[in-house]
Amino acid sequence: MSFSTILSAAIQGLHVDMIHVEADVSNGLPVFHMVGYLSSEVREASERVRTAIHNSGFQIPAKKMVVNLAPATVRKKGSSFDLPIALAILSSMGVFPGEQLKETLVIGELSLDGSIKEVPGILPIVMQAKEEGCRRCIIPRQNVREGALIRGMEIIGAAHLKEICRYLNQEEELEAITGGMQEGMQDVQEKEALDYSDIKGQEAVKRAMEVAVAGGHNLLLIGPPGSGKSMMARRVPTILPPPALEESIEITKIYSILGMVDKERPLITGRPFRSVHHTVTKTALAGGGMIPVPGEISLAHGGVLFLDELTEFQKPVLEVLRQPLEERQIRITRALGNFVFPADFILICAMNPCPCGNYPDYNRCTCTPVKIQQYLSRISQPFLDRIDICVEAPRLQYEALTDGGGQESSAKIRGRVCAARKVQQKRYEGRRILTNSVLGVNELKEFCHLGKDEESLMRQAFGALGLTARTYHKILKVARTIADLDGSERIREQHLKEAIGYRTIDKKYWR
Repeated sequence: MSFSTILSAAIQGLHVDMIHVEADVSNGLPVFHMVGYLSSEVREASERVRTAIHNSGFQIPAKKMVVNLAPATVRKKGSSFDLPIALAILSSMGVFPGEQLKETLVIGELSLDGSIKEVPGILPIVMQAKEEGCRRCIIPRQNVREGALIRGMEIIGAAHLKEICRYLNQEEELEAITGGMQEGMQDVQEKEALDYSDIKGQEAVKRAMEVAVAGGHNLLLIGPPGSGKSMMARRVPTILPPPALEESIEITKIYSILGMVDKERPLITGRPFRSVHHTVTKTALAGGGMIPVPGEISLAHGGVLFLDELTEFQKPVLEVLRQPLEERQIRITRALGNFVFPADFILICAMNPCPCGNYPDYNRCTCTPVKIQQYLSRISQPFLDRIDICVEAPRLQYEALTDGGGQESSAKIRGRVCAARKVQQKRYEGRRILTNSVLGVNELKEFCHLGKDEESLMRQAFGALGLTARTYHKILKVARTIADLDGSERIREQHLKEAIGYRTIDKKYWR
């Protein structure tokens, strides 16, 4: 047999395309030719594959070899096609029967000595292979635990090209694992190293964070240096509800494509927390490239994106966040097509009120009004409108630091948050809504109805604070969350007053 086909896969953004690796070995001038819309690293596979085959003990005949990666309309990149190319050539040479690889997906990178190296993106590839009707996947041994997360797939991990050939000739047994390891992995919960009981004082800020997490709202912290803004933000994942199995798989899928999963414990069972430095570029934040890959926004999916020193970020970088904050996904358009990445995260920002950080304490602040105005103007009003809760973190007093009283633990706060989330899940059952923060205009009319007194209060606040339609709706969503934490079926005046209070801080600084 001079012709063979082996199934492999290519990743485009978060989408997986099935690739048929075709090899033909025939009489003619001895040449190794590869076609099929290939990137430079895939073209280099010809040298890696020939050397790996030779060093595995197989003699390459002096014949014409043509390898095609179909369909030719899909651009192929990376080194994960080495192993399927090598096996397609060996099958065409008659080293093993081609029928042995029926309904089998193969992926892996080859070293020059024939050993198989790990590759990124195994989890989404195995998921797609199952949907395509494959019953078995041959992958690098280092990726076996990741591939085995998918239930019902037979996963075979290989360390060398030679042992795969012996296995396909039924001369050697390779351990096959049936997918479904996620049950045991999901039960393993790491002990939290951080806890809200470490934080002294700042009860108002803790309350605002509890409300933000309970409803999935975006949060802005304003305060002087050393007031504990970053310390409190880093503890937000400790009060977030643990992700369900489907969420864990979705989060792990994103990290798998970027090669950022733990090989021993690939399933991500906690909420992501991504702290982004202010020198980040638009591409690194949103994702991109010739074939776009997820950025920090998508890496924070299901968790928290933290922007410290918010005013130090370049303005165009912050404006990139506006669309994903509204749509909970980010769209990237390239010549190759449109790519959609998930972006359902809680945005937490922290900033100083002025360049020296001491405004409005005029005894400490050394900044002129013009400097303060220029400093705050780096944050646009449209960006501020997408923040649900603004809260001030005041400078800590000595008495608060030395108070020996016990502080509330993260576990206790998480209990209240989980209870509020369950109320929301029950209320929005059958709808594509998980938290109050994503309520649309029609849902606001249905679930955030105000009584006569509450309507009058909201009318006064709308005029006094100069609210926009967006900030008006956000106040209603936050009030709905506060009512859920309070166990109230309807929004009452005290809930609305607290929600309005979270919008007065930004008006104090951005008048």
